[in-house]
Amino acid sequence: MLVKWIRCTVVDRRGFERGQRKWAGLPGEPGFRGQGGGWSRVRPGVAHIFSFWESRAFYDSFMARSYDRLAASQSGSHKDMQVKLFDHRFDVKTGFEPRFTEADLVRVAHCRVHGERAEHFALMQEKVWNPAMAGSPGMVRGLFGEAPGHEFVILSMWRSAAEHGKYRVERIERLALRAQIEADVAALTGDIVELEPSWTV
Repeated sequence: MLVKWIRCTVVDRRGFERGQRKWAGLPGEPGFRGQGGGWSRVRPGVAHIFSFWESRAFYDSFMARSYDRLAASQSGSHKDMQVKLFDHRFDVKTGFEPRFTEADLVRVAHCRVHGERAEHFALMQEKVWNPAMAGSPGMVRGLFGEAPGHEFVILSMWRSAAEHGKYRVERIERLALRAQIEADVAALTGDIVELEPSWTV
């Protein structure tokens, strides 16, 4: 499965949200699996969209045929758009599905990892971070994705900000030490996204 993450700064909120509704046509596209997104809780005016495709071939075909027509409705409503594509490598918890129901919040972490540490990083995600997140009350589903150049994304969906907050306070420092995260990670950015139900396709 291909994971697409779009982040942009919205300059015309009403225009952007109106355009967002036009993506409701996506379920007719071959290989499309789901899309959702919302607003950053940390950075005012920043929107995140996550979309999921069966494969790169289906995604490329959509981009060549239909993307421009759908995107035109949001033209001029945003700036600084950044798009990243990742291959789904494994689930956080089990049975990831590209659905945004039951969740209010998505936590996205984007890591650039030192080349020689990439396999260690992935192993620690599987053995240390995943069990901790999967065992946290309020964590609904998640995934670990990889892009060329030792880039990784960890997406986790949470039922509420309060439940995500509990996980952070109790666990992060201890887990980071165990996973030797400082030795693995060259750069780490992330955000907490409050889902906008009307953007879910």
